[in-house]
Amino acid sequence: MANGNTAEMATFKESRISRWYFGGIASAGAACCTHPLDLLKVQMQTQKGKNITVLKVAKNVVRQQGIIGLYNGISASVLRQLTYSMARFGVYDVGKQYLAKDSKQLPFHMSALLAALGGAGGGFVGNPADLVNVRMQNDIKLPPDQRRNYKNAVHGIYRVMKTEGITQLWAGTSMTCSRAVLMTIGQLSFYDLTKSFLLTTPYFHDNIITHFAASLTAGAIATTMCQPFDVLKTRAMNAKRGETGGIVKLIVSTAKEGPMAFFKGYVPAFVRLAPQTVLTFVFLEQLRLNFGIVKRETL
Repeated sequence: MANGNTAEMATFKESRISRWYFGGIASAGAACCTHPLDLLKVQMQTQKGKNITVLKVAKNVVRQQGIIGLYNGISASVLRQLTYSMARFGVYDVGKQYLAKDSKQLPFHMSALLAALGGAGGGFVGNPADLVNVRMQNDIKLPPDQRRNYKNAVHGIYRVMKTEGITQLWAGTSMTCSRAVLMTIGQLSFYDLTKSFLLTTPYFHDNIITHFAASLTAGAIATTMCQPFDVLKTRAMNAKRGETGGIVKLIVSTAKEGPMAFFKGYVPAFVRLAPQTVLTFVFLEQLRLNFGIVKRETL
């Protein structure tokens, strides 16, 4: 030690944060695993009148098209995640990294506001792929002469533009964006909130067990918040031009079936969204860990 002075050594803590596109990649990977459940949910939501069980819907699909029928619309589902989820995760993660000071947890109201902005943007960007996804999944229920028979997501988007006009790609946008706002708050904000809370206890550490518990909680919250909007969105997208008569008439016609009509498909929605949310965040955390941006903090 020169001149008897104590040398101070700087110490750093390294952490890895998301790149803006990680959420879209993680969501697309999760969608490949959970697509059959999403298909069953859509078919239940478009069923008018008497409710039928998810098992009966599954049997109908397999009987008519075989196991492969459970993957109708998979290309649109992946494209949806690469637009919708990439946008909402991107806005949320980039905004959080910009606003968080000294790596502190954002207050929940700011986290929820960021999530809402990301959800609204993602809902708008992802609406064309979402519309084609809904139609491809529901096609088997239509009489043969009424089926759209889209070959894949790109073909579906092209057909909609050619036969119905480009604006039809954004049919149901109000419901899509409303649902996306609630979904993103339920998933992203409540995931961060739950994860942060669990890490304050002596029983949890930043590992896959904590990621699983936080994402499962977020999935349950998101499903409950979004289900009414999800039903209305699905019906608006599946309808032909002018068939619904506007959002107010759509709400009224659905309400006439009883309050539970707004929660049709809740079980497959939760059964699908819970693993979708869990897999998304598990994949996302692994992407952060292995490919994220290294952030060095001085201690």
